[in-house]
Amino acid sequence: MLEAGMTAPMFTLPDQDGNMVSLSDFAGKRIVVYFYPKDNTPGCTRQACAFAGAYGEFEKLGVPVIGISRDSSASHRKFADKWTLPFILLSDPERQAIESYGVWQEKKMYGKVSMGIVRSTFIIGADGKVEKAMPKVKPDTNAQEVLDYLRGTV
Repeated sequence: MLEAGMTAPMFTLPDQDGNMVSLSDFAGKRIVVYFYPKDNTPGCTRQACAFAGAYGEFEKLGVPVIGISRDSSASHRKFADKWTLPFILLSDPERQAIESYGVWQEKKMYGKVSMGIVRSTFIIGADGKVEKAMPKVKPDTNAQEVLDYLRGTV
């Protein structure tokens, strides 16, 4: 998994409307990129809604938020509409960004081992380097932890 100080890998992926979005579109800005397992699952919905609820604060700080999963753009559009998500959701079915950020890992659930996305958040600095890597985040507290970090209160 990427660590603080490493250069954030570039990506270009379709958003919930099929528009191509690149990390380079945000050059010179801090940005939050979070990876989550699946649209409309309980933990992922709570995490997305927490980011949505705090989105005005992210806007005040001038920090865009992007969520990335393997779901399709159509799935992302339904997810965003259902929960009124104001930020960008990117579709990565080929795991381009997911693997380059190191979040595709072995997971254990109920004794079963499988590969999947480890819920992780990255704050990328204006210089294109990972400012903070947050592996294995909790869906209910992640958005607030990111805000606290961005405000310098942690």
